[in-house]
Amino acid sequence: MATLAVHNEFNVYESADARFEAAARKLGLEEGLYRFLKYPNKEITVYIPVILDNGHLEVFIGHRVHHSIVRGPGKGGIRFAPTVTLDEVRALASWMTWKCAVVNIPFGGAKGGVVCDPGKLSHGELERITRRYTAELIEWFGPERDVPAPDLGTNEQTMAWIMDTYSMHVRHTETAVVTGKPIDLGGSRGRHEATGRGVLINCDRALAKFRMLRVNTRVVVQGFGNVGSMAAKLLHEAGYKIVGVADVHGALYNESGFDIPKLMDWVYGQRKPLPDFPDGGAKMSASEVLFQPAEVVIPAAVENQITSENAHRLQARILCEGANGPCTALADEIVDRKGIFVIPDILANAGGVTVSYFEWVQDRQGFFWSEREVNDRLKDVIEHSFEEVVRYAETHQVNTRVAAYMLAIDRVAFALKERGIYA
Repeated sequence: MATLAVHNEFNVYESADARFEAAARKLGLEEGLYRFLKYPNKEITVYIPVILDNGHLEVFIGHRVHHSIVRGPGKGGIRFAPTVTLDEVRALASWMTWKCAVVNIPFGGAKGGVVCDPGKLSHGELERITRRYTAELIEWFGPERDVPAPDLGTNEQTMAWIMDTYSMHVRHTETAVVTGKPIDLGGSRGRHEATGRGVLINCDRALAKFRMLRVNTRVVVQGFGNVGSMAAKLLHEAGYKIVGVADVHGALYNESGFDIPKLMDWVYGQRKPLPDFPDGGAKMSASEVLFQPAEVVIPAAVENQITSENAHRLQARILCEGANGPCTALADEIVDRKGIFVIPDILANAGGVTVSYFEWVQDRQGFFWSEREVNDRLKDVIEHSFEEVVRYAETHQVNTRVAAYMLAIDRVAFALKERGIYA
């Protein structure tokens, strides 16, 4: 990992590419396969004209990248954010390819985004952006082509608009075109908690590996959106001690632990800033909380939180990446040298895409499962995938991040060899 070629540490595409190259070298991937798997299948940029509420015509830029469709339809979220770039979408699409492969579900990787600030747009403006974005990409979307899902700045309402727009164009209701929908429109039970529940399952497997007990395990969770808050809630219910929490407003650290249901009511029920929680501890920045004493650290916010400049400050035994790309490629070697056990993002947060797959299956068969059945199936998939990654790491004498990439790349490469190259 010492020779990773990353010119801009904070460019997530370069980080994703460097990790792919490291794993591909370990696998001895032949040059042709290497080039095929390295580059996206297609990249689409659309320009979205929208009449705003004030009557002004604005044009928004949208992207959709299909990284791979070798193992099945493209799968990946759509994010609405002012920081969306094509490089970011490329990286996230490739991560989706490897994420789906590492948990062995029959999807490829895709990702989308629109450059906008959803906090400054009305409900109607967001709907118009979503519907026009969908219409521009209608020939690429579909249950057997590309299946979007929510991401940063989008939610189940956004997915309902996409489903409706697509259905109007194809002239029949097609619930399987997106996942993360409202339950009444074909969504799956357990989907809202899925990513956080996957984090819990992975943490449980890591504790079992090191013969650690939940009751003695302090946890820091950075990020209190859907993934972070759900992970904190489920870990708290399971007996872990949540000693650090953070959101966009700042962070709190308290060795005595937090009452997570009370904190969630404070943030989501009363809609108050997390750092003002009355039963909180020491206030600090959202980045600083990652480096406080804890057995488990869960970065569940945004990319590039742990870097070559601060990785040496980590005090955790286990790093479980709830977010995509929270650790830069140049930080990997430092984390590895410190002996920290990493549950990489493509495994740690794969609970969401796994239950998205379950939702797609339920929509296509028109038969829906109980929440218990969803959770049981999720547990089976994540536990099995965790053990496969650990086994791969031990067999090839690499760390778990490289092992996860090697396992995923190997699966996609095998499928590609079986299919052959159409020319």
